[in-house]
Amino acid sequence: MNASRLRAARTSVVGGLAVGGVLLLAGPAFAHVTVNPGTAEKGGYSTVSIKVPNEKDNASTVKVEVDLDPKHPLTSVMPQAVPGWDVKVEKTKLDKPLQMHGKTINEAVSKVTWSGGKIEPGQFQQFPLSVGQLPTDTDELVFKALQTYSDDDVVRWIDPSKPGGAEPEHPAPVLKLVAKGGAAGAQGDDHHDDKGSSSEAAASDKGGDSSDTTARVLGVAGIVVGVAGAVFGVVAGRRRNAA
Repeated sequence: MNASRLRAARTSVVGGLAVGGVLLLAGPAFAHVTVNPGTAEKGGYSTVSIKVPNEKDNASTVKVEVDLDPKHPLTSVMPQAVPGWDVKVEKTKLDKPLQMHGKTINEAVSKVTWSGGKIEPGQFQQFPLSVGQLPTDTDELVFKALQTYSDDDVVRWIDPSKPGGAEPEHPAPVLKLVAKGGAAGAQGDDHHDDKGSSSEAAASDKGGDSSDTTARVLGVAGIVVGVAGAVFGVVAGRRRNAA
């Protein structure tokens, strides 16, 4: 192979690997704000986490606001302390009071805001909430979220997801509700023991994060290997032609 063909081959290899590298770096950009675990039992209590990834390379997430579904108010919403973050809980008066353990509930939490901390580029933060009593008259709870960055950009995770339709650009986090024992992944708490339930939910979410990360890495690695193989085939062909 002469010098010019050798340089061209090297350029092809470097270019192919560069494409793979861009895919690898671009992977986290597809992350969304989600509720983890994504399923809970109707009529029960559950500890869930609002998982917020930082999708920008040049700004940090500095505030997260979560609006609870006003059509399905919850009698109990308790945020777990997150180091470095301040939390504010807002309540609203209910048009129709709720009955809970023999007591009349006239107001419910409508919004939870975390601020004062930072989620750096390439990182994510989880914000745990103990919630209940989960409704029995719906199959999902929507947690609309606003993500504010240090450059004052606000990403609104409020778009509804339609069954069978394309995923919106900024889907609202959704907690699926199932009948008791209706799904293996459903999480239920005894609301008298939120601490233990929180630990279980965190462990479950950690396992999910690990599986998701492994899948992403393997997928990108496969793409890189495929690109490298294609480039190698081109180089080999050039060598045969040169011979």
